[in-house]
Amino acid sequence: MENKATQNTQFVVSARKYRPAVFNTVVGQSHITTTLKNALKNNHLAQAFLFCGPRGVGKTTCARILAKTINCNTPTADFEACGKCDNCKSFENNSSLNVYELDAASNNSVEDIRGLVDQVRFPPPAGSKRKVYIIDEVHMLSNAAFNAFLKTLEEPPSYVIFILATTEKHKIIPTILSRCQIFDFKRIEPFHIADHLKHIAEKENIKFEYEGLELIAQKADGGLRDALSLFDMLSTFGNDEGITYHNAIENLHILDYDYYFKITDAIWHENIAKAWLVFDEILKKGFDGQNFIIGLAKHFRDLLVCKDESTLKLLEVGEKIREKYKIQAKMVSLPFLYSALQISTNCEAQYKASKAPKLHIELALLKLAHVKTAFNWDELAEEVEKKKLIQTNNNTINQIQEPETTYEKTTEIVEKEIIKPTISTPKIGISLAELSKTVIEEKKNELVKQPVQLSDDLVMKALDKYKRLQNNPKFERVLAKIPTIVESKTLHFRLEEEEIETFNGFKENLLEKIRYYFSNPAIQITTETYVPEKIEPVYTNRNRYDYLAKRFEILEKITEDLGLILDV
Repeated sequence: MENKATQNTQFVVSARKYRPAVFNTVVGQSHITTTLKNALKNNHLAQAFLFCGPRGVGKTTCARILAKTINCNTPTADFEACGKCDNCKSFENNSSLNVYELDAASNNSVEDIRGLVDQVRFPPPAGSKRKVYIIDEVHMLSNAAFNAFLKTLEEPPSYVIFILATTEKHKIIPTILSRCQIFDFKRIEPFHIADHLKHIAEKENIKFEYEGLELIAQKADGGLRDALSLFDMLSTFGNDEGITYHNAIENLHILDYDYYFKITDAIWHENIAKAWLVFDEILKKGFDGQNFIIGLAKHFRDLLVCKDESTLKLLEVGEKIREKYKIQAKMVSLPFLYSALQISTNCEAQYKASKAPKLHIELALLKLAHVKTAFNWDELAEEVEKKKLIQTNNNTINQIQEPETTYEKTTEIVEKEIIKPTISTPKIGISLAELSKTVIEEKKNELVKQPVQLSDDLVMKALDKYKRLQNNPKFERVLAKIPTIVESKTLHFRLEEEEIETFNGFKENLLEKIRYYFSNPAIQITTETYVPEKIEPVYTNRNRYDYLAKRFEILEKITEDLGLILDV
């Protein structure tokens, strides 16, 4: 590789040397450039633009290109700046009299804005179409400066266009936002960045491995300027080798994917010794334990993504690494990945609070290595199927429909049914394999519990427990009604009309909990609507007498026979 520093007396960083000069060379922002070119074509340019988005994605670059194209005397058929006319040349030489750039980070006072407003009054020089003001980092303006700028921004002279750029749109006051045409720049996709770096490397005669460029693109996190800075650094670091995958990993301090593949392979084959040794090697290379566990959780997520062809596009890695993910994804099971994600994310959340962080991660790896043994998913799923077929009322349940048996459904059933299994305290010195067998046996014992006979006392306890779990006043009012037990397997509720709708909202959930509580899938819940008798309020003695006489006809006869007089 030729040394670029020897070719030129002064080295120019790639971010400046290869800064786009026309819209077609802007990387990853086609939704912005297409709109601006159409506005130029149809002469529908707004009086003020606001370009907002993350750092290094092309906001200021697009603002400069737009300013240059607006004043170009001979634009191309595609409405790009020609780069040959006097206006284009003066712009490229930073000597244009019709394009003004202001850095609001250092010019954010009211006086600075008043000076700008005074300049706006003067028309552009002869031979120029518009005066364009580019205000970068506009969110740094003070509130007073914003207010001083409002009137000019809303009603500028016909020959003036304002282009504002910011990384923090939320800091700009709404009155400014309402006066601008807003363009949101997005983070640049890693493959766009990698392809752009490839083009530059070929132009500069720099050797490269595409996987190394992909690592740079991922490290840049959607910012092309950051990617170009890393590219310059690695091209110097690699010397004659150029930019290689291993050089990128070493220089950018990125943990190699191979470590995650090794760890996952060891965990899947329950080789905890190998997992611990690989983790120790990672720590000796200077990597932080928290970054490792975050990366491991992301690795499990990427394996989960590879389980479905439709989600493969979410995997932001090179082709070679993608093939490794596909191979390992076929080896591990979905339930394993669900459990591994939960364990790794819990470990990451508790890492900072741990007094022994290395031990904390080693224990997480130990749990991961015994997920398969502790939870034999196929056996547990079969036991859940058996539970659905348990006979009730002295083993006499008939015609119970067999549940679905797809792998995803059984996994879901296991998760719902197995809640906090009780594990006996193991003896000192018990092996992990024996402990795992104990867990499985006790789970099986849980799943084959005999059905419990319905009784008023147990039903009230079950309803009371359900009320406490739900903690909802509407539920409590409805569940205060005592159900009637019909034929030892049906709970019959008599409810008022307005209570029926509330009850139907949680009826299925209640039925599921009652069946689980009594280990009886044949239990049913029925409802009946009734209208409570209306009792008019009784105020006077006459009201009370009329009410009682209506209910007890003999009362009038007794009154007449005894000659009683009502005391009103």
